[in-house]
Amino acid sequence: MKFSTEELIGGIRSGNKRLIAKAITLVESKKAEHRSQAEELLKKIMPFTGNSVRVGITGVPGAGKSTFIENFGRLVIANDKKVAVLAIDPSSSINKGSILGDKTRMEELAREENAFIRPSPSSGFLGGVANTTFETMMICEAAGYDYILIETVGVGQSEVLVSDITDVFLFLKIIGGGDELQGIKRGIMEMVDLIFINKVEKDNLQKAKNTRLELKRALDFIPPKEKGWKIPVLLGSALYNEGLAEVFDTITQFIDLKKKTGRFSEVRTLQAEKRFEYWVQEYILSMMKRSNTVEEAYVQHKKNASEMVSNPSTEAKLFVEKFLSKD
Repeated sequence: MKFSTEELIGGIRSGNKRLIAKAITLVESKKAEHRSQAEELLKKIMPFTGNSVRVGITGVPGAGKSTFIENFGRLVIANDKKVAVLAIDPSSSINKGSILGDKTRMEELAREENAFIRPSPSSGFLGGVANTTFETMMICEAAGYDYILIETVGVGQSEVLVSDITDVFLFLKIIGGGDELQGIKRGIMEMVDLIFINKVEKDNLQKAKNTRLELKRALDFIPPKEKGWKIPVLLGSALYNEGLAEVFDTITQFIDLKKKTGRFSEVRTLQAEKRFEYWVQEYILSMMKRSNTVEEAYVQHKKNASEMVSNPSTEAKLFVEKFLSKD
């Protein structure tokens, strides 16, 4: 059943989870007729967006992201807040499919009235997010969700895009695997706002404390991302709800600091500008490929690049110059 833009907006504003999901599906669609309605929808809900706390959560596979999000989400709800979870699953590069199993991994949170969980395929989009995650956040904000938690695919340094669309970037770390700092590259360390060492129990508590000390020493060599904020390294166990309240309080303190210094609105503005730049590129390429002549040239230059007739960047430059140069 197709819903009108007004029906979708009404459903979003009233918190109808079925219509919220329909609106997100519309935004995720690549069909031309759907894109047109999606743009109209996003334009009309703009006055109701921007009031949430956007939290990006990353970590290597096995760090316990889903368990952390489920129990942290329930803690958020216990503090009289509504929480939306955007769980990005990696799409297969072979058949473009995605498991989308986060709802099955967060059964208790999924049953909460004030929680909304939306698994989305990354569809090959880099950065550990889906290409419409930013727009999906806007829908959740318009629906009145106070906290939006983005669980990324955990792809390492390319998760710079997660930092580009969130207010808080949280990194989950676990003990073990030899060198405790080996899996943490400088790129991530420069982006994080908070580190949580997960799965800490009595038998590995001392090792966790040693890891915390190593992390703090490493952070001393990295320029602070936010003036006046020293990145906290917290210990706990998401499975046993240990340390989660401290995470919640720390996030609140961080957001308060950013708002006090004016950085909150400044960063939000920069994020919107980056989304503008992204969509400019998407629409230019989309419109250019509508022309048969341009499509033929695109295919030929792409073929030259794939067969290494010349450097891919050179072929891209030749293609763009052919149709966008002043001559």
